[in-house]
Amino acid sequence: MTENYKNESMVDVAYSYLNEVKQITRFADLFNAVSERLELSDAEKENLISIFYTNLSLDGRFVTLGDNEWDLRSNQTYDKVHIDMNDVYSDIEEETKANTDLEEYDKEEIEAEGLKDDSEEETDDHQIDYDNPPKLD
Repeated sequence: MTENYKNESMVDVAYSYLNEVKQITRFADLFNAVSERLELSDAEKENLISIFYTNLSLDGRFVTLGDNEWDLRSNQTYDKVHIDMNDVYSDIEEETKANTDLEEYDKEEIEAEGLKDDSEEETDDHQIDYDNPPKLD
C-alpha cells in the first residue's frame, strides 16, 4: 500500500524514510527519496534543496555524521553525536590568539580618527595591529 506524503513536510518525510531504512544515508540519496515520495518536479527540487538542508540541520531528530551522511539521532549513540563544547571554544581561542591581521589606514583616516602616526616614513598606507591599537593623542 502506497502512503500519501503530500500533506507532510520534507523533514517529516525524511524522518519516515530514515525510520524505515534504518541506515545512515547520504544527503543526496535522502533528498532524492524525499523528492520522489513528494513527487517533486525538477524545478521544485532545485528551489527546495537548500531549504530542506537547512531544515534538516535545525531539526533535532536528525544528526550529520560527517561526509554529508545523515541519520536519526535516536539511532546513534551519544558518543558518536556529542560535541564537546570545550573543544570548540579552545579551538576558537587558539584561532583568536593566532590572528595577526593588521588593519590598514590611509593618511586621511588617521587624521580623521585622531590616531597617532608612529611610522618614521611618510606613506599613504599604515597598518594598525588589532592586538595593540594605536594610542590617541
